[in-house]
Amino acid sequence: MIAGHEFVGVVTAVGSSVKKFKIGDNVAVGVMAGSCRKCDHCENGTENFCPEKLDTYNGVLADGSITYGGYSDVMVTEEDFVIRWPDNFPMDRGAPLVCAGITTYSPLRYYGLDKPGLHVGVAGLGGLGHVAVKFLKAFGAKGDGDGHCAGKAYAFETLGADQFLLPHELASAAGTLDGILDAIAAYHSIKAYLDLLKPEGKLVMVSLPEKPLQLPMFALATHRKMIGGSMIGGIKETQEMIDFAAKHNILPDIEIISMDYINDPYIISLDTLFHRR
Repeated sequence: MIAGHEFVGVVTAVGSSVKKFKIGDNVAVGVMAGSCRKCDHCENGTENFCPEKLDTYNGVLADGSITYGGYSDVMVTEEDFVIRWPDNFPMDRGAPLVCAGITTYSPLRYYGLDKPGLHVGVAGLGGLGHVAVKFLKAFGAKGDGDGHCAGKAYAFETLGADQFLLPHELASAAGTLDGILDAIAAYHSIKAYLDLLKPEGKLVMVSLPEKPLQLPMFALATHRKMIGGSMIGGIKETQEMIDFAAKHNILPDIEIISMDYINDPYIISLDTLFHRR
């Protein structure tokens, strides 16, 4: 398997029917490399819901072969699944946006948590969460972070969070948030986060814990709170997100690692990578 699902590059060749790109263009490819183009989802710009969606790596092609991802020298893909890269927008730091960016941008838009003045929290300031805070600040919302002591200075100094709550401080902030984006990948209780929400507040899950989370119905039902989920987005919205990020200079924090060390478990487990892509 050759992985890699958030990568950038330069067009080196185009097919005879390609109209959107030319040799020399800066481009990006994310999680998707194809879809059926005929279903309602594809026609409505939500190709990520297409039953025949083709993943960028380990996707199965019609002839039974599999797709190889971005950890490659060259990749061939269809133009409709290529993102045009904005001029003068850093390609190295910007590359994770085609996954981490759209995974946070799309639900904030869809669930209406992108409005100026809203008070929105982000649970978990890792590879997804730190990008979400940057989008919230650009939307004009009040962005809060949640985590442990090691992340407090990072939340304020690097991300510009308006507030940071440690676990023992959550109860004192009950009923203060319009929404929360939960980006915690490990199994955890969501009761404290539901309690943080105002009546009719929204808890949006973008993480994928291995074990199913428990659903505290009393906390959910008594104030008509909502739990939703989301994963990536369509190609049109991904292009919109990239253009928005370029306009507002939203860039993930990254750590550049040589391909020689890509499978090194020590590198993968470094604490310095916690907030980075």
